[in-house]
Amino acid sequence: MLTRAYRVTDKFGVLLLKSSIALGLWLMSGVAVVTNAGRRIFAGGLGGLAVLFGGALLIIRRIAGFIWVVLRGIGLVFARIFRLFFGGARHVSGQAARSAGATASTAMARRAARAELEASLGEDPLRVQNRVLSGLTVVLLAVLIGVVLWATNPARTSGTLPPADLSGQNFSFVSAGTAEGAPTVSALLATPVPTATALPSVLEVRGSLAYVVRENGQDDIWALGVGTRAPVRLTNNPADDRDPAWSPDGRRLAYASHQDGNWEIYIYDLATNATTRMTYDLSYQGAPQWSPDGQWLVYESYQGNNLDVYVVPVDGSQPARRVTENAQPDFSPAWSPDGRRIAFVSWRDGNQDIYVFSLDNPSDAASVNLTNTPTRQEDYPAWSPDGELLAYSALDEGIDKVFVKPSDDPLAAAQVLERGRQPSWSPNGASLVYAVESLEGTQLVVSPFTEAGVATLVVGKQGKASDPVWSELPLPAALVSSGGLPSGVAQALFVEQVAPPDQDNLYRLGQLLGVDVARASSPYLSDKVNDSFNALRQQVLKDVGWDFLGELDDAFWQLDRPPQPGEERRNWHMTGRAFGVNRNLIAGFPPLIEMAREDIGVNTYWRVYVRVTEEAQSGQLGEPLRRMPWDMLSRDDGDVQAYDQGGRLKDGVPSGYYIDFTQLAEDYGWQRASAGSDWRANFNSINYWLFLKPEGLDWYSAMRELYTDPQLGGFAPTAAPTELPSQGGS
Repeated sequence: MLTRAYRVTDKFGVLLLKSSIALGLWLMSGVAVVTNAGRRIFAGGLGGLAVLFGGALLIIRRIAGFIWVVLRGIGLVFARIFRLFFGGARHVSGQAARSAGATASTAMARRAARAELEASLGEDPLRVQNRVLSGLTVVLLAVLIGVVLWATNPARTSGTLPPADLSGQNFSFVSAGTAEGAPTVSALLATPVPTATALPSVLEVRGSLAYVVRENGQDDIWALGVGTRAPVRLTNNPADDRDPAWSPDGRRLAYASHQDGNWEIYIYDLATNATTRMTYDLSYQGAPQWSPDGQWLVYESYQGNNLDVYVVPVDGSQPARRVTENAQPDFSPAWSPDGRRIAFVSWRDGNQDIYVFSLDNPSDAASVNLTNTPTRQEDYPAWSPDGELLAYSALDEGIDKVFVKPSDDPLAAAQVLERGRQPSWSPNGASLVYAVESLEGTQLVVSPFTEAGVATLVVGKQGKASDPVWSELPLPAALVSSGGLPSGVAQALFVEQVAPPDQDNLYRLGQLLGVDVARASSPYLSDKVNDSFNALRQQVLKDVGWDFLGELDDAFWQLDRPPQPGEERRNWHMTGRAFGVNRNLIAGFPPLIEMAREDIGVNTYWRVYVRVTEEAQSGQLGEPLRRMPWDMLSRDDGDVQAYDQGGRLKDGVPSGYYIDFTQLAEDYGWQRASAGSDWRANFNSINYWLFLKPEGLDWYSAMRELYTDPQLGGFAPTAAPTELPSQGGS
């Protein structure tokens, strides 16, 4: 009977241990639910509150179920033991009379058997196993109870969160019956808990960013509080405003503008909304920068048919002084933070390098070539706040890149920072902001320099953005609240009036009135693009003073027009979406067009500049060239190297005023074509004259706007076979 009792106890212990393990797993899942729910609540999610209550109920139900199973098992065990012991005792007392006559030897045998049984039970391993199992059960239950208490401890779940920037945020809740500012359950259910978005480390210095946006063919200056998303317009004159530069105290902005009929320097006071004109000269003035004491401006000026660097006091007490006097262009000046040096860009050594002029030795001849890279054309120098470094950008291996170099060591290697152009330092010198071009437009990006971090987008424009400059002072509250100036551009540059397509879904051609077209072309363009061309023609006439687009080499080609060697058989002229300017204008004295070579990616492009009329060469139209043009005619003057390279750079930047026709054409949706891969040997594939307007169409889709598939004949694509031809055989 005792053996049976021990066996029952052993089975009960095993059952209790397995049940405890199962309960532990259940409780751990419940604790995970409660913990995750707590995190979700403090992260601002209302769903976490409901899950928290569900997880708590789940734990309570499982604990209650386990207690019920344990109590029921204990009851069953005690009932079994009671039957074994007390039921057996009644059976023995009923037989007491019948066994009264048992002999003494029988009693002695029972005592001997009992002694033997007790001895064997004392050594039974089941008792040891039961004790071990009981101990483990107690330990496991204690651990589970501790876990439950830890998971449901209010002090733990209401601990402090990691620090975050909560400036300007209101997180208070006021409810009846609670202390002011204390959140209630009803408040949590009614309003999601706001979360603060941490400001990227590269923007923590904050301040203000000014930059230029080109919209509808016009440059205007905008500003943005760093760390915000609400830019404000600072200028809205119908003329171009550009080249912004913050004063050292961040209260004024110097810039160049064409608002009075020619390029001059102006200063805009952000606090008073007042604008002061600083220069008075018919010639070109631009690219102003401040001295560190805020009392002088350095800028570029075109006087005596030469582009040079000048300085002028802000208070107008003295006339402007000339700093550089080399025969080649000197431009893009930048004043050092110590006030004793001026960095600028020059072509004086045959390529575009950055030089440093010292006010302690004020001789232009003593200016030091800091970059000295014959194969790279640097521009846009910017001093670090401590004056030890210069950042700049250049087109390198087909990509615009930002470089940083010690300002006092011409022999030091430049550090490549990122892809981009026109860099400017943050007020603390820890990062740089620069412009990055992409298919989506222009992004102004901030990248860390002195510390680790991630590049951060500050401004993204679908059009053009440029010239970012950073000040440590925030924008005036009144300026921000007003939203800045309204747009000064009332309407789009053109309206494309397109007649409905015919029954074959084909569009017609639009005639170019008053345009002469050579080379067996017709004065027509597709009706979907002819209005933009006509508007571009009128704008060019206004900007250069003569009808540059009144005479074209190419416009619309018929299908049977054979291409010249080097011209594409599937030519865009056949689509009515291309025109070619008069390519012979590169000749003459002086030539009426200049072109600068730009190797972008693996392709070569040309930037075309059109010379303004001689009557406007005093500064009313255009501006002087800074880029060295490509001499295409040198390939035929006996220079073997020029012949092999398809030309060479000219010996000097031509004098006079020009407009950037490539930029103007882009304003109206016309993009330049890349040169063919054989342009160095084949003149017909140079393509500096060719401008297209695909509007996202490939060549065949553009042709399908004018022709049906049967009309296209051999130009129509041939479908690939869906099955392999039969090879024969049985």
